[in-house]
Parts: sequence; structure tokens; C-alpha cells
Amino acid sequence: MTNADHDEHAEPRVRLRRAYEPPGPDDGQRALVDRLWPRGVTKASLRLDAWMRDVAPSDELRRWFGHDPARWQEFARRYRRELAAHPDVLAPLLEAARRGPVTLVYGARDQEHNEAVVLKQVLEEALASGAAGGETTRKEAEGGAG
Repeated sequence: MTNADHDEHAEPRVRLRRAYEPPGPDDGQRALVDRLWPRGVTKASLRLDAWMRDVAPSDELRRWFGHDPARWQEFARRYRRELAAHPDVLAPLLEAARRGPVTLVYGARDQEHNEAVVLKQVLEEALASGAAGGETTRKEAEGGAG
């Protein structure tokens, strides 16, 4: 069995965890992917490796979405477009995920309708296609299901 074969059956490389949940032993690299710091959470309790504000949706998109599930599909489409326009912001997360597990930390209450869910999908698509960033990542971000 090759390493590539092994990776297909391994634990997910990109995970999600709410900022209000304690870090897990298998989280690997932990990155906060919200533009705003989660309320009432200390830096020490999050045990972050990075706060990646630039990978978060724009303030305009975040406000428009307002965590309204009725706007989810359109939010996901618009957020993918934002990510596609700035593939360089994905590069550190992709590089970390190639080395080991990465946990995207987010503050939203809704665990199914938030930017980390979309970001995880985009990263997994890029990892599956072997994208290193740039054009391939841009195509994945624009064309993925949302």
C-alpha cells in the first residue's frame, strides 16, 4: 500500500471545531477562521496556531448572511467566489493539511451553516485535486458544490 492509498483511509485532514469546545488531542494545527474574535473566549483556551482573518468572509458578506439558513446556498456560492479571488489565503492551510490534521476553529452556533463548513469543502477539494494554490485552487473554489 502506498502513502497515497493510506491517506484515502486516514482520519480527515481538515476538521471543524467550535471555539467554545475544548481542543481535542487529534486537532493538529488549529486555525481560527473567523474575522472577529469569539466572544468570551480567551486566547489561552483556544490554543491556536494561527488566526487567519483573511480567509474569513468579507464583512459585507458576513453581515448579509447573518447566519440565516435561508441564505446558506447563496452565501456558500459568494464565499467560494471570494476565496477564488484570493487563492493565496488558502495556501497556509493547504500546506498544513498536507503535513497533518488541521482544525478550522469557528465561533458560530450553527454547526452546519457557517464559513468553516464552506472553507473545509474548498480545502478538501483542493487537496483531492492536488492543487497547490493559484489557478487550480481558484477553479475548485468557484466550481465546487455549495
